[in-house]
Amino acid sequence: MNKYFYFLKFAEDELLHGFKTKYKIKSDWYSKWNPNEEGKGISDFATGAERIVYSLLNGKGIGQPNSAPIGADLFFEVDDAFIHIDLKTVQTRNLGDYTNDIFVGNNQNSYNGTLDVSGVEKIYDEACLPTFYTLPDKSKKICLTYFITILYEELNLEILTISIISMPNGALFPVYGKRVLKAGKVLYPDGNPKRDTHAKSVRFKWKEVSEFELLESNKKRIKIAYFNNDMNSEFREKLSYFNELNIAQNS
Repeated sequence: MNKYFYFLKFAEDELLHGFKTKYKIKSDWYSKWNPNEEGKGISDFATGAERIVYSLLNGKGIGQPNSAPIGADLFFEVDDAFIHIDLKTVQTRNLGDYTNDIFVGNNQNSYNGTLDVSGVEKIYDEACLPTFYTLPDKSKKICLTYFITILYEELNLEILTISIISMPNGALFPVYGKRVLKAGKVLYPDGNPKRDTHAKSVRFKWKEVSEFELLESNKKRIKIAYFNNDMNSEFREKLSYFNELNIAQNS
């Protein structure tokens, strides 16, 4: 995790420069930008952000990319692990989707187990990743999942924070239990998203498990790669947890 955190810190200038390239041609796309259609139509901030982050990660040659059809957007192998990395972008009007939990795809995690939905315990067994990958010689190599999360201001598209978060491996269910997952949302026929009572989709409650609890040093499962100190006071107050982590990291 530290390797990717320090990479993001090292590449901060390149990342921020890349994120700003959209403004150079703003007159040609801004009239078509609709934040209310984020991820649904032609307006998708995540697509542009992914180009920048993934080009830098891929360009540095970290590990061997893997072509398996099931996995996160970035999937590669290093000496002691198979690593999945996915980018999550959230706009400020959905701040709660950033500060407490994030959506995770079934192809992005290995954490099968149970969770409570409206007071009823449900089984979640849709995670598609194994806890360990089996190599040709029958040896095992652990599967790790990381999320790079970006919070941006809805109207001017300024980046407020960039974090990297480690999700517990599914083999750790006896340790973290039901604290890791909550039911995701599904789109009902009326067009409104509602809680998935069947537990087929999930969100990762990262703030509930923000530390590596089996490590004596209690190291954080989240690191702040970038914090915009020029954000307004309202956002700064709502992001105080991230600001405190950032200050602690740099002290």
